[in-house]
Amino acid sequence: MKDTRVHIRPFASLRNGIKAFWRDSSGNVTIEFVLVMPILFWAFMATYVFFDGYRQSTVNLKAAYAIGDLISRETDAVNDAYVDSMYELYKLMVRARTETKMRITIVRFDQQDDRYYVDWSKERGYGTVRDNESIKGITSELPVMPDNERVILIETRNKFVPLFNVGMKNKQLKNMIFTRPRFAPQVVWEDT
Repeated sequence: MKDTRVHIRPFASLRNGIKAFWRDSSGNVTIEFVLVMPILFWAFMATYVFFDGYRQSTVNLKAAYAIGDLISRETDAVNDAYVDSMYELYKLMVRARTETKMRITIVRFDQQDDRYYVDWSKERGYGTVRDNESIKGITSELPVMPDNERVILIETRNKFVPLFNVGMKNKQLKNMIFTRPRFAPQVVWEDT
C-alpha cells in the first residue's frame, strides 16, 4: 500500500530558503548605493546652485556699491561717456551670463513740497529713466533726507539662471542703493 499523506517538507524548505535570503547581507552596499546616490547627487547640485545664486546676488550688490562710490567722488560734470564706462565696469564686475541693467539717478528732497525730485537720470538697459512722476512710486523706499539734500540712487538688475534644474526658478536680482555725494554738494550732468 502506498503512502497517501501529503508531505509539507517542500514548503518548509522554501520557507527556510526565504529566511536565509532575508538574513543574507551580501550585496547590500550595492543596493544602498543605488538608492542613495541619486539623492546625494541632487543634494550636491542643489548646494552648488544655491551657492551660485547667493554669490551672484552678492556680486551684484557689491558692484552697485562700487559704482555708487565712484560717482559719489566725482567733482566734474558727468556725461554719457562716463555713464557708459560705469555700465561697462558694472558688467565686468558682475560677469553675468544674462542681460544686465543699470540706472543712475540724482534725487533731491524738497521739504516745503514734502516730496522727492529728480535732478537727472540715465539708464543702460532699462529703457526708461526716472522722472519726477516715476520717483513718486518708490518714495517709501527712498531714505529720509533733510531739505535740498541729494543722493545718488543706483539701481541694478540682473537675472540669475540656475545652471542645473534642482527646483529653483530663474530669479530677478534687483538692487537699489543710495550714496551721498562726498566732495561736492551734488553730482551735476554735463548739459546743466
